[in-house]
Amino acid sequence: MGFARVGTVDSIDLDQCVTCRDFQEAARQRLSAAAYDYYVSGALTEWTLRENERAFHRWRFHKRVLVDVSTIDASTTVLGTTVPFPVLVAPTAFHRLADPDGEVATARGARSVGTVMVASTLATASLEDIASTGVERWFQLYVQNDRGLTRSFVERAVAAGYRAIVLTVDTPYIGIRYPELRNRFQLPEGMELANFGEALVSGTGGAGDESASGLRAFSEQFDQTLDWGDLEWLCSQGESAGVPVVAKGILTGTDARRAVEAGVAAVVVSNHGGRQLDGDPATLEALPEVVDEVGGDIEVLLDGGVRTGPDVIKAVALGARAVLVGRPVLWGLAAGGEAGVERVLSLLRDEVIDGLRQVGVPRLADVGPGLLRPALPAVDD
Repeated sequence: MGFARVGTVDSIDLDQCVTCRDFQEAARQRLSAAAYDYYVSGALTEWTLRENERAFHRWRFHKRVLVDVSTIDASTTVLGTTVPFPVLVAPTAFHRLADPDGEVATARGARSVGTVMVASTLATASLEDIASTGVERWFQLYVQNDRGLTRSFVERAVAAGYRAIVLTVDTPYIGIRYPELRNRFQLPEGMELANFGEALVSGTGGAGDESASGLRAFSEQFDQTLDWGDLEWLCSQGESAGVPVVAKGILTGTDARRAVEAGVAAVVVSNHGGRQLDGDPATLEALPEVVDEVGGDIEVLLDGGVRTGPDVIKAVALGARAVLVGRPVLWGLAAGGEAGVERVLSLLRDEVIDGLRQVGVPRLADVGPGLLRPALPAVDD
């Protein structure tokens, strides 16, 4: 009960899905309209959502030739963990909308390619069940009005071997998304926010909630007083536990510097996938300012709009240590469960490797801003 795959296609030939767009179309065919709209939508007019992808087209490669590219090293490290290519799984909610095994299937797919999964507070599998897969893992945190509950999330994550706490700093309240309002989006009956247990209260968006968007109602429980002092407190707790803290949702150099002063080990340049403030800049556009301000002090990561291996390389060239992908992973999960997640991540890995070979830079560590030039303005035919 609670599984939302109600489309007309019973099975997908994953071998025929060779791009993230292919997986998106496969997911559209398999998901209920409400589930698909929930995953795909952005805030208001979705200008920022579109900008996240368009920004990658504003850069072109300045490649090198006659370079020995017989061996390619696409590996990097994130907070001390080596990953074979610079793509992590971003935190996204409600994976059981896409597959009965939900986040557990996602974790297994990420584990199979050796990358890190960032598990969401709003997961439909518990952080302990996700940890049981053995995936390299970080835990994304929404601070609740109930600070005791928030503290318990952190303690459970540390006990379950999560290697970082990723604090989302750009969501005092869940943004307005028109498709969710039209669909009166709710979690299907029998689907729960698994990390909350008995702490779950009315207004969470479960079955029977008659509000226009149960998810927005649930965000009444997010602590809207959250400030830099709270980030400092969380960093002190992380330091005591030996677990670094990452601030996700940074878009300016000023805020990046304040995050460093608060004690973070990394920031994620993110606009929440274009789902919060319509009018936020594309994350790739914001990246250079953040890197210029704090790139010499901490690791800088990026999410938003990454759909191909060349996108990944462009982000790294502009200073990102790695990128996080959310929607493409969900498309893979909806299309083929664990195997679909593995295939999406493998396709991105292979495209990164091929991209490094084609631009004449055999080591990811040698990718830098000299590899890019601003794209020429488009000319109408």
